Amino acid sequence: MYLGFGSGVGAQVSLSAQDSVVIKSEQLKEVLLMGNAIIGNKFKSRNKTGSSIYLSKGEIQKYGFTDINRTLQSIPGVNSYEEDGFGLRPNISLRGTSPERSAKINLMEDGVLIAPAPYSAPAAYYFPTMARMEALEIVKGSSQIQYGPNTTGGAINMITAVIPDKFSGNVSMARGNYHSGNHQVTLGDSGQNFGYLANYLNYYSGGFKYLDGGGATGFDRSDYMIKLRGQTDSDAAVYQSLTAKIHYFEEQANETYLGLTDHDFERTPYRRYKASAKDVMDALQQQIQLTHVAQFSPTLSITTNAYLNKLQRNWYKLDDVTLAEKVGISAVLMAPDQYPLAYQALLGSQDTAPDVLGVKANNRRYLSTGIQSVARWTWGQNWRHTIEFGARYHYDYEDRFQWVDRYGFEQNELVKTTSGVRGSDANRINKARAIASHILYTAKVGQWTFTPGVRMEDITLERLDYGSTDPQREGTDRQTKANQLLVWIPGMGANYRLNNMIQVFGGIHKGFSPPSITPGQKAEKSINYELGTRFDHLGVQGEIVGYYNDYQNLLGSDLSATGGTGSLDQFNAGAVMVSGLEFAVNYDVLQNNKQDYTLPISLTYTLTDTEFMTSFDSSEAIYGVVNQGDEIPYIPKNQVALGVGVEHNKWALNLNVRHRSGFRTRAGSGMMDPAYSVTANTLVDASAHYFVWPGLKLAANVINLFDEVYAASRTPAGLRPGHPFGLSCAVTYLF
Repeated sequence: MYLGFGSGVGAQVSLSAQDSVVIKSEQLKEVLLMGNAIIGNKFKSRNKTGSSIYLSKGEIQKYGFTDINRTLQSIPGVNSYEEDGFGLRPNISLRGTSPERSAKINLMEDGVLIAPAPYSAPAAYYFPTMARMEALEIVKGSSQIQYGPNTTGGAINMITAVIPDKFSGNVSMARGNYHSGNHQVTLGDSGQNFGYLANYLNYYSGGFKYLDGGGATGFDRSDYMIKLRGQTDSDAAVYQSLTAKIHYFEEQANETYLGLTDHDFERTPYRRYKASAKDVMDALQQQIQLTHVAQFSPTLSITTNAYLNKLQRNWYKLDDVTLAEKVGISAVLMAPDQYPLAYQALLGSQDTAPDVLGVKANNRRYLSTGIQSVARWTWGQNWRHTIEFGARYHYDYEDRFQWVDRYGFEQNELVKTTSGVRGSDANRINKARAIASHILYTAKVGQWTFTPGVRMEDITLERLDYGSTDPQREGTDRQTKANQLLVWIPGMGANYRLNNMIQVFGGIHKGFSPPSITPGQKAEKSINYELGTRFDHLGVQGEIVGYYNDYQNLLGSDLSATGGTGSLDQFNAGAVMVSGLEFAVNYDVLQNNKQDYTLPISLTYTLTDTEFMTSFDSSEAIYGVVNQGDEIPYIPKNQVALGVGVEHNKWALNLNVRHRSGFRTRAGSGMMDPAYSVTANTLVDASAHYFVWPGLKLAANVINLFDEVYAASRTPAGLRPGHPFGLSCAVTYLF
């Protein structure tokens, strides 16, 4: 991936009346974009006082990735690991935060929180489809004081298709091996006072794993989105616009938590045991977002977003094996010799007694709603000042109403032998109310830019547990608990431009993540430092950043996705140190070529060091018994990505090579234990594009070019393979 870094030089010019109209029009476009953006463009990313990345539509589409993991793994400071090979539910870490279900970072779509319940249940069992996005923004370090509730690692904002200036659209169709496909249609237009956009996406695959005895292992996702915008005339005394976005998402994925034993993975890495034949995720997500922009003058604007996100999902999946005792599937796959009969039951090679296998209906409903507003005022000439004040009211909940059906094998078929009582496994509601605000002051004087700021989070968390014997929720055995906290999160960033080629930036800020509902539990807290430089000399553009995150209290979560019980309760993991180095450089070897050829080269590197500073015992599988000096699991120490391309005005060829060092799957130190680690891998992706005529493009995209067999993770249960060789051919028509 070629990570471009914009640069700009200011100049004083005299403007005609026509020029002024054009500039005002461009300013209004910028205001509209910023209503849903957190950075806005490459130039702003390049000049922030903290580390940030802006990926444009062209960069996102360069390799045709539909899996966000493959996009993010070329970005410095980002760690992620695959689970299903398609990016349906990625596990993302920014600067060493716990990656499990991306729960420790702020996930946003069009400027608003998009996790199912960002405060009460932040685990991202729903993740926006990457193929819908036109831009990707990532902020880290002191850049992120404006965004919460998580302020340690950073925020990722995904920007959907924007309403075009004139009638235009596109139709794209892609087909690949494993019966995979990605079809998308976008259409939009704008008039003087009205604009619209409609977008449809269908993303599907038959899956690259094969189920013992036959059966489905793929998925099918569909996204439907409409945007409508009304606006005043551009020359109105106060320009205003109101944009409504309506999004509907549905998914059926024959996905499972059940992986493989080490022995079986070595022999048949793409196998799925027969006991997972009934596993399926059904999900429906609905989103309504209203964005109001008021531009009172070129220096004063207010942007308000009101949002409502609903998610219904039921992940019906194998959970346990019960013979003489009940054993979780993770324990069976970790030690099949200790549980030989349970292991045989997973294989389904012979009949079993009734009720041996427990398939849990993880039936949950989520709601996330709120309203947020940001006002920006800029003044001054030689000393340029900007004040930004933001406030948000947010409410969310997770409603669990789960049960476990019992199965057994009869005549080589997986048969339900006992139906569970609905609500008997989990019957509770977690909810959260949060009032957040921030103020950020930016001062630009000479070559200096300073950005002191502070964020406030006032959070109330509550659980209503109706118990396993009250499915009607009459409250006969209801138990409640609550947690409340008020926290101030200060930060300070600075940027010094030595000249037009080099700038130095740095900052310090407080890191924070909310606690769980356990009464009196402390929040996750840290003090985070960063220092870096950006450079642009003779066409060589890049950035080098070092950071140090000093955790006073790291929180771990009890997730079934990491082999836990899935309660989402958090536990104190004590003091932790995380430090790292981030490096990115881009260069066009043929920048002075006169024949319309370019040869862009990019190189990124991420070094991440982690260390527990205290010892503790945990029942969570990925932690276990932790000793001082152990490393955090699922964080690779080294990541390198090299991108090379040859581009012409009619065609382009691109190659991307990524190497990731091995990482621990359980906290530890010294030599990695093969039973509690994942080995290193090097993957190569490639793409080719050919423009038949203006508006018609053909493309071929290849992932894992050399078909490397590699382990992606050991969670949720057992070893899981990454995606094998994948080929996709696409045709896109733009109009």
